[in-house]
Amino acid sequence: MTANAVRGFVKSAISANRVALFSKSYCPYCNLAKDVLKKAGVRKPFVIELDHRNDSQDVQAELTSMTSVNTVPYVFVDNEYIGGGTTIAELFESGRLDEILSNHRDT
Repeated sequence: MTANAVRGFVKSAISANRVALFSKSYCPYCNLAKDVLKKAGVRKPFVIELDHRNDSQDVQAELTSMTSVNTVPYVFVDNEYIGGGTTIAELFESGRLDEILSNHRDT
């Protein structure tokens, strides 16, 4: 994929889904984020497993460019990057994740 195609794919995935998660299937922090989102009531997050994609390095480079974070997971809610695995867990424990997701229970 060209850089523009990768950028378009990432932006489309984020904008078309209220909750989008870019992860790697073997990553413990990614699995933590998935578990926390499930506990928070998110039934259908859009999950992209980067380790299952041929362009994973390009997609992750685009995500790093967008967020200034170079490790998975990347969790977006309503087009906004809200953090990775431990950040999501901290938001959940503090009740803040519930506030962020309050309008998105059916996503």
